[in-house]
Amino acid sequence: MKRPNRLTLFIFGAMLLGVLTGFLVRAVYITFPANPARPLPPTIIAFSDNISLLTDMFLLMIKMIIAPLVFSTLVVGVAKLGDLKAVGRIGGKTMLWFVSASLVSLFLGMVLVNLLKPGLSLNLPLPDAHANTGVEGQTISLKGFIHHLIPHSIVDAMATNEILQIVVFALFFGVGAAAIGEQAAPVIKLLDSVAHIMLKVTGYVMNFAPLAVFGALASVIATQGLSVLYVYLKFIGQFYLGLAALWMVIAFAGALVLRNATGPLLKRIVSPVLMAFGTASSEAAYPATMEQLEEFGCDKRIVSFVLPLGYSFNLDGSMMYMTFASLFIAQAYGITLSFDKQVTMLLVLMLTSKGIAGVPRASLVVIAGTLPMFHIPEGGLVLLLAIDHLLDMGRSATNVVGNAVAAAVVSKWEGALDMQAALRNAHKIKQG
Repeated sequence: MKRPNRLTLFIFGAMLLGVLTGFLVRAVYITFPANPARPLPPTIIAFSDNISLLTDMFLLMIKMIIAPLVFSTLVVGVAKLGDLKAVGRIGGKTMLWFVSASLVSLFLGMVLVNLLKPGLSLNLPLPDAHANTGVEGQTISLKGFIHHLIPHSIVDAMATNEILQIVVFALFFGVGAAAIGEQAAPVIKLLDSVAHIMLKVTGYVMNFAPLAVFGALASVIATQGLSVLYVYLKFIGQFYLGLAALWMVIAFAGALVLRNATGPLLKRIVSPVLMAFGTASSEAAYPATMEQLEEFGCDKRIVSFVLPLGYSFNLDGSMMYMTFASLFIAQAYGITLSFDKQVTMLLVLMLTSKGIAGVPRASLVVIAGTLPMFHIPEGGLVLLLAIDHLLDMGRSATNVVGNAVAAAVVSKWEGALDMQAALRNAHKIKQG
């Protein structure tokens, strides 16, 4: 069995073991009937804090390698594209796909929540409209977006893992390197070596992924229990049904360009998708996604260009969740929004979501900032906090799928996708 398949198997096994461990720990230390009003026993809290260290360590290691990996690979990719015209052409195609995918994701969330009406069937007491959610909403202006887009210092951007700012600086650096030609060759060669070193380090870090997945799920199930699934089962099911529909839309859109290579691509990224699902972090799957796309047959320069941009502009799962969750809260409070107001909300979410890449729990932050604009109680976010981690798992996995398809599509548009390699890899995966 090849390593990617073995890692996928280990991650899947860790997911099951994490759920079982969390369930057993909760069964042993909680003797009273499930009651959200009762505080958790100190033993459960201590177990959760300790076991989640496995996830924290893995995510910290991922954050440790993301900035140098994104910077080095993007600079080398841009420099090797050769000129500003090529960068502009590929950037234009990339942003066209991203904007279209974001609008489709938001619109799909809006359509599904209107069809399924999950807020109307909610059998829970509604929180006070002014309840403290612990999530600080952010509304972002054009001025705020520009200030967030352009780094005050590249050192500060790297220290805080501001991917969007690193991307902006790397684009300028790469274009400048391409413009001066041979004089930049030693620097590009050095950064190419850095990129290869970081990819090797990534391989070491990925070995800890199953432990991270185990820790994350054991912690969530121990503290919240399986009962949280029963209470919100209908809403969770409807949201994941929406994600399944979005996956089909993404796959169909990809197939229009990739044709019979779409299936092999989706098989190739199973391991990164499971990694993102288990850790509820699409960032955790970034290095593995890059590696799998290159092995699939995508041009390394295109992958190095598209993926970093995707993590700031193309989070399809998070986009769908924003309209789905916002309108769910409105339904729960009996607030009816006209079609034109819903479309306005969609456009507001489209713009504000682009300004806070890298913000923890970014989807909730954007929603918290948007709800007051439409006179929807911000306290309604309390309804989602208990299950946000479970929803974030699906959002993160979908983000990986969306960005992987985007990178493959742009590679195909540029004539830089090795179709023979893609189909050979598909055959190997099938055999292996």
